[in-house]
Amino acid sequence: MNTIKLNTEKMKARLIVFVMAIMLVPFTGMAQKNIFDKYSDDPNVTYVNIKPKMFQMIAKVGVDTSDPEAKAFMDMVKSITSFKTIVTDNKDISSDISKWVKSRSSSLEELMEVRDDGSEVKFYVKEGRDADHVEELLIFVNGIDKHIDDKIQINGKERKIETVVVSFTGDIDLNEISKLTEKMNIPAGEHLDKNK
Repeated sequence: MNTIKLNTEKMKARLIVFVMAIMLVPFTGMAQKNIFDKYSDDPNVTYVNIKPKMFQMIAKVGVDTSDPEAKAFMDMVKSITSFKTIVTDNKDISSDISKWVKSRSSSLEELMEVRDDGSEVKFYVKEGRDADHVEELLIFVNGIDKHIDDKIQINGKERKIETVVVSFTGDIDLNEISKLTEKMNIPAGEHLDKNK
């Protein structure tokens, strides 16, 4: 009789633990909140979110369709479904971004890492339809303030560029993306060009 009572108590305890674990799932999801959503309204960051419609509009402007290189670039631009970036010089936010990138990188493949005199640049990708295409490209730049003196001026405020995180999603051609990052002046984007 005591054995049955003991087993019932164990089952109740396990059930309580299980129910509590189920109840905590939404909170752990909130802790993993997308870094772009988390800081989109923060005055300590410069946040950019370009919608697919904008890329479609860019692709239609003044393109010489007889030029195969220009056409390939515009096709890649049209295939982008999301572009988000955060730039900050705030140490706490930089640290949080770094932690988020580290946790996010477990589901991505590291494409390249560049370290130079205290700064780091990392490129992560999510595999696409073939070796030249990716579904997602995540660029993380940290400590770049040691190498550039540029500052961003937004709404009368100057911000030194220390940490940058950029996310592209879509059907992204790695052979073309370096041209886009160069045009958008994204730090270290030139490293993506396979032809250099």
